[in-house]
Amino acid sequence: MASLLQQLKKRRLALGLKQSDMMLRAGMSRQQYQRLESKGNPRLNTLELLAAGLSSELMLIPRDKLPAVIAALEGDAPGKLPDDSAREGGSKQLSDDPWEGLLGDD
Repeated sequence: MASLLQQLKKRRLALGLKQSDMMLRAGMSRQQYQRLESKGNPRLNTLELLAAGLSSELMLIPRDKLPAVIAALEGDAPGKLPDDSAREGGSKQLSDDPWEGLLGDD
């Protein structure tokens, strides 16, 4: 899986946002966000602000539950996400875009 910072960048890009957009969405300057995205070691409250700015949630998933969460996100388990049927033949995997369809903003 991609690092948390890589996931933040991927999510920002998926939403069509520039680094400078994070000032309004997460309350930090472009320079602060750029530094964090490239090599940061953010504090928990900073991650919470970023998650809110990216219309996302932070979670701790127990390792023994991770396969079930991944399967649910990929649509291989009961409780599929509502937009699973809209995916192209189900060919995409969680590793392709872990955020796809998660919040219904595709």
